[in-house]
Amino acid sequence: MIEEKFDAIVVGAGMSGNAAAYTLASRGLKVLQLERGEYSGSKNVQGAIMYADMLEKIIPDFREDAPLERHIVEQRFWMMDDSSHTGMHYRSEDFNSDRPNRYTIVRAQFDKWFSRKVREAGATVLTETTVTELIQDAYGKVIGVRTDRRGGIVHADVVVLAEGVNGLLGTRAGLRTPPKPETVALAVKEMHFLPQEVIEARFNLRGDEGCVIEAAGTISKGMTGLAFLYTNRESVSVGIGCLVSDFAQAMESPYALLEDFKRHPSIRPLLEGSEVKEYAAHLIPEGGYRAIPELCGDGWVMVGDAAQLNNAIHREGSNLAMTSGRIAAEAIFQVKSRRDPMTKDNLILYKKMLDDSFVIKDLRKYKDMPNLLHTNSQNFFMTYPQLVSKAAQNFLHVDGTPKLDKERETTRAFVKARSRLGLIGDAFRLALAWR
Repeated sequence: MIEEKFDAIVVGAGMSGNAAAYTLASRGLKVLQLERGEYSGSKNVQGAIMYADMLEKIIPDFREDAPLERHIVEQRFWMMDDSSHTGMHYRSEDFNSDRPNRYTIVRAQFDKWFSRKVREAGATVLTETTVTELIQDAYGKVIGVRTDRRGGIVHADVVVLAEGVNGLLGTRAGLRTPPKPETVALAVKEMHFLPQEVIEARFNLRGDEGCVIEAAGTISKGMTGLAFLYTNRESVSVGIGCLVSDFAQAMESPYALLEDFKRHPSIRPLLEGSEVKEYAAHLIPEGGYRAIPELCGDGWVMVGDAAQLNNAIHREGSNLAMTSGRIAAEAIFQVKSRRDPMTKDNLILYKKMLDDSFVIKDLRKYKDMPNLLHTNSQNFFMTYPQLVSKAAQNFLHVDGTPKLDKERETTRAFVKARSRLGLIGDAFRLALAWR
């Protein structure tokens, strides 16, 4: 395959892998990036929202040529029952700035662009190449990789594992354990194409403005999950995801769940007349802080989804991936600059730098939230949305019934739920976890 030795090999060409490869190459290191897909982005699936601040730290002038869809000016949060939604939204003209903070993107296009930047920075990028094994010396230090190509062993001082949530390579090498069903979600997504002017009319947008809808409630049938709808330039990304363990227990089909969401009275008019051209499924790490494996060892570091770095509570993944890839590369560069060996004692710098970043600080702060939502999913995703909807209907439906009677009916419903489900206890535990 390739006989020369590299400073670093990056396995994977998603957000974290591209961030790591670009940062390493731009600092003059000899970098090889390996991707099993036909092209960078061909295996990557995401909603997708891209956070500008994190990419700006890697490629400051990315806005000049990156394939961005819409900058987000409005965020909607919906709590849904079977026939209604109760929502809140935030929209600000401040988001129409020269340097917007959030964009919708199409990963296949965006990752191709990012990969081109990696090549321009000087890295060697090989696609359609599967890494089958980490090569270790007699002392267990990772010294390279084996690929499915002829003569497929390649050596490097350090290997960056950016292989995604399954992390088969790291698992086979004993560097991490396979993710548990209760710590990963399975999300399914469709791309619905509509004329640009139709999208702008339906979502009250102008030009490149974008809108995001995130929804929870009975749409997940009591499972821990979230649905979403993102506006692109000429398409709408719509999807839903739930914990794998919940899918297994409830025997529900992810595709059927998505179909029900699309048929919901609040969603159907937004997609009416659209043409579906893409369907995809993707595993998402949901275990939070407690699911993070070892992040480095002798000759290797782990980044992005492979390291379970996803903030499920705030629906943030790509920014954690890019940041972890960049920080890992910066730590490797520092070790290399000191002419130190790529041992765990030296690469622990990556963990220390990541601990000081928002990535670990946020995940540590909300470390109890994933388990709380999972163990109380019937309350949070079934009963409470139904109670909120019933209270709103009682308040808004005028039929001659005295308001006092309606207030009493609503109060009785909440008291009954409180005694049956521990509503106050749930609220207290939620507040503690959020704190």
